[in-house]
Order: sequence, then structure tokens, then C-alpha cells
Amino acid sequence: MIDTELYQAKILYPFQEKTINAILEKITANGKNFNLLFQLPTGGGKTVIFSEIAKRHIEKSGDKVLILTHRIELSVQTSKQLAAIDVKNKVINSEVKEIENPDDYQCFIAMVETLNNRLNDDENFLENIGLVIVDEAHYNSFRKIFQFYQNANILGVTATPLSSNKALPLNDNYDELIVGESIKSLIESGYLSDAETYTYDVNLHGLKIGTNGDFTVSSSDVVYGNYFMQEKLLFAYEEVGLGDKTLIFNSGIDTSMRVEETFKKRGYKIRHLDSTFSDKDRKEVLRWFKETPDAILTSVGILTTGFDEPTVNTIILNRATRSLTLYHQMIGRGSRKLPNKSQFKLIDLGNNVRRFGIWQDFINWQDAFKFPDRFMEARLTEVEDIEFVAKFEFPRGAADVMKLEKLEGFNMKEVYYDCIDSGLKGKDAMNRSMENHYEVIYDAAEDYFHGLELLDVLKDHIDHRLKHYTKCITKSTPNYYKYIIETYNRQLRQKLRANLEDE
Repeated sequence: MIDTELYQAKILYPFQEKTINAILEKITANGKNFNLLFQLPTGGGKTVIFSEIAKRHIEKSGDKVLILTHRIELSVQTSKQLAAIDVKNKVINSEVKEIENPDDYQCFIAMVETLNNRLNDDENFLENIGLVIVDEAHYNSFRKIFQFYQNANILGVTATPLSSNKALPLNDNYDELIVGESIKSLIESGYLSDAETYTYDVNLHGLKIGTNGDFTVSSSDVVYGNYFMQEKLLFAYEEVGLGDKTLIFNSGIDTSMRVEETFKKRGYKIRHLDSTFSDKDRKEVLRWFKETPDAILTSVGILTTGFDEPTVNTIILNRATRSLTLYHQMIGRGSRKLPNKSQFKLIDLGNNVRRFGIWQDFINWQDAFKFPDRFMEARLTEVEDIEFVAKFEFPRGAADVMKLEKLEGFNMKEVYYDCIDSGLKGKDAMNRSMENHYEVIYDAAEDYFHGLELLDVLKDHIDHRLKHYTKCITKSTPNYYKYIIETYNRQLRQKLRANLEDE
């Protein structure tokens, strides 16, 4: 039985009612096989909105609705919201192998991996689905479910319409984007708290960029785990957030545990939380955080979605990220409005505000949806040019099959300007880079086909290095970058074939 004590039916705000009508009208006008993406900032009530959409769709069409989430907390939260507005629903978790009396339910909520397993065993596991709603639609894991519901409408909902995988843009699966109220508008209308932003200069030298495009956990732990960064964090808290209920976001568990230790030594009430905690321990920590007025919670990768504690007054970004989505998710945890809370504090210790702009700034989400590569490239070009100071982290195991020291010793920016200063063309830097990659692969390859395997291992490193090259030249477009990376890889394969095929 679902507990609805904390989930009473909510009266829709005027902007929510307007949004619901616009979405339903758009879906109705375009018929089946039309997929719609909806953007609304964290705190705007996405769950309330799509739950009401589910209810009205069921009432109008008679079809059933499937809601996809990526975390069990979000599934339970959605189920309670639906029950509060009298929508009979069932959560499909790992324990649900089959659905008894499916006609008793109008709506199903499922985690994507669980449902994918069930549908692969039986593609008719859920029938008569007319609308699929995808919560946190920027995650790419949901795509695997779409093939089973090609005759249904799909509605994706997200605060940031940017795919978690740049190679799989959202406009591949969604036909159109509807942009909801802006952060600034929600603040001015009294629906969100405003953020007072405090930035502290930090030295990010030593950070490495991983294959997912963000800074790696291991390099972040090294940078943020040292004594000076811990002291800077403590100073920032005492200067800005002292006595506030505070959330600290970290990249790695080691850093977060060190934060807990540092603050405890100063006598502050602090707890650490990460994804390795059991459900029981996590609930206990969150209960403590809720009930303790000046509590500090230091966490890793667990409170960015599905967590709602309006009494948080200070958010500290004790990490750097290259993900605009994560940036907004973290800050959004402090934006919940209360009668005595019209503002919250944001402390940035990762140059994130410099990288992405003030949280309240206008963002052209239509541009992000239609041209995601161009959109992100513009935002990741910052004053300090982080990609030049950050080191690339090779895939695990690469050092076992190749000598990476030669690759790590090659600096594209330095080589480029050395070529220019010597009267050569900038393109000569790319030729030197190719020779560098070739030598490392050739020395390690047993034959041509093994060489191709090693080339595949280095594909992200080649991508990373050529992006540095395009930052050096004065004119570069996405099409030009696509051209040079295709040419680079083709010529590298030809060089390997010419020298390895007969060996």
C-alpha cells in the first residue's frame, strides 16, 4: 500500500496549468509517433506536471501510461504523487517478475534497467501503453526502452535538455522541445529562491579529463583532498555559510570523507553520505540532516536528483565539473522556496560559475537542443582554458599495452606555437601529433589488426588532442573539426597498414 500522507493533491500553479495544456495540445495535434521534450528548471514541479499529464491522458484516451525513472527514490516519489491525484499505479522494481491483474492499474512506474530485462524476456510485459514519460530524460539509458513503444508518444522531461552522451544527442529521439519558465521568471514569481553567489579562485592544475568528458574522480580527489583545498573550503563555509544548513557536493568519496573529518575537528555537525550506504543508513543520515537546524551534509553523487530538503540554505560546490546538467542539478538543491526563505547561498570552489555563468542567467535551450555541440563548445571555453591545463586520463589498461609516456609528453599547444614561431604552418603540428600517435602504436603492435585495436583504445585521446588544435587556430567550425578528425584517423590507419601489414 502506498503511503500518501506526505503527498496530498496539490493545487496547480497557473504556469503549471498552462504548461500541461500546451504539452497535451502539442501531442494531440501531432498524433502517434510524435516525441516531445519538455524543459523546466529544478524546483519548477516537474513531477507534479507530468503526473497530471498522465492523469489527463488516461482520462481522455483510455490508454495506459508508462513512466520511466533511473532511481528507485524517483519511482517511489512519482508513485506517491500519482496516488495523491487518484491515479492507480504500480511500481515495477526488481522483485516484480510479472504483473497480476494489470487492468487494475492505469499507470506503471519502472526503473529502466529492470523494465528492459522484463521486455527482453517478454515484449508484451506491458501492453496498451499510449504515452511513455521519461523523467530526467537527458540520461541515455532510456533509449533502449523506446524500441518497444514505437506506436506510443514519448514525453521526455528534464531541467537541462543536453544528452549525457554527446555522441547521442536528444534531437535524435525527440521531434521538438517545449521550454518552460526560466529560472529568473520562477524567482520573480516567487516559486524559487534566489541564489547569492560567492566564488573563490582555485588552482585546478592536475585535473584530468576522462572518457566521459568530465574531470575524473581520481584526479579530483588529488586536487580537492589536499590540505590547502580543505582549508579553503573551511574558510569559505565560515565566511559565508556559518550556521546554515549546508550541502557540500564532492567528486570523490575520499574527498568527502576528508571534508567530514576536517569539519568535525572544528566542532561542526557534519555527516558524510555516498552511494555505498545501505537504504537504512541513507535514510538515517537524511533524517538527521532534516531534523538538525545547522547540519552540514557532505556527499558524493547521490543527492543531485530525487532529493528535496527545502531548509537547505547554503550549497557548496567543492568540485569542478564540465557538465552543465550536473551544475544545475547541484545548485537546484538549494532553490526550494519556503515562507521564510527567499534566498540561498552558493559557494563555488571549482571555477564552475566562470565556466557556465550565473545560475540565474538566461540559457537558450532551443539552441542547446538543436545544436548541442556548438552550444557546449561555447560554454567550455573559459578564461583559463581548462582543457589546456587539465590532463587527459587514458582508459584503464592502456598503460599495460602501450608506452603512454611519449603521448603524455606531447603538448599540442606548445608544438603548435613552436611550428608558428619556426615559420611553419599550424598544420605541421597536426602532422607531428600523428607521428607521435603512430610511433606509440607501431612500437606496441604485433601486426596491422592489433594496431587497429590499439588505435581504437586511443580514439578519445586523439579527439582530445585535436580539440586542443582547433582551439589554437583562429577559425574552426564543427564541420571542420569533423573533417580533420576523419582525415587524421584515416591517414593514421594508412600509415599503420603500410608499415605493419607485412609484419
